[in-house]
Amino acid sequence: MKPKKPRLIRVAYFLWVVVPLALFGAYQAWGLPHLIFRYEFADNGDRYNPYKERWYYTCTFVGPYGEFTVDAKNRKCGFVRLFKKPAAASAT
Repeated sequence: MKPKKPRLIRVAYFLWVVVPLALFGAYQAWGLPHLIFRYEFADNGDRYNPYKERWYYTCTFVGPYGEFTVDAKNRKCGFVRLFKKPAAASAT
């Protein structure tokens, strides 16, 4: 019986490509993560009580594309938010 030649090209050798392609697709669709840096809120008369409900107005996120200030959603700010690179202003 003749010995089998090793297969140099197999599907299993290329499965790792799926992860970088998925990460690149997510980056293109949603952008890069930015972390919360600052926020403004109504303190309801007890500013330093961490258990008192706060109503956030604006949230400022910092990341690779700079600083983004956005309005709070449902009076809450998340810790991480995804942003795309801002479009360059055209000189006219």
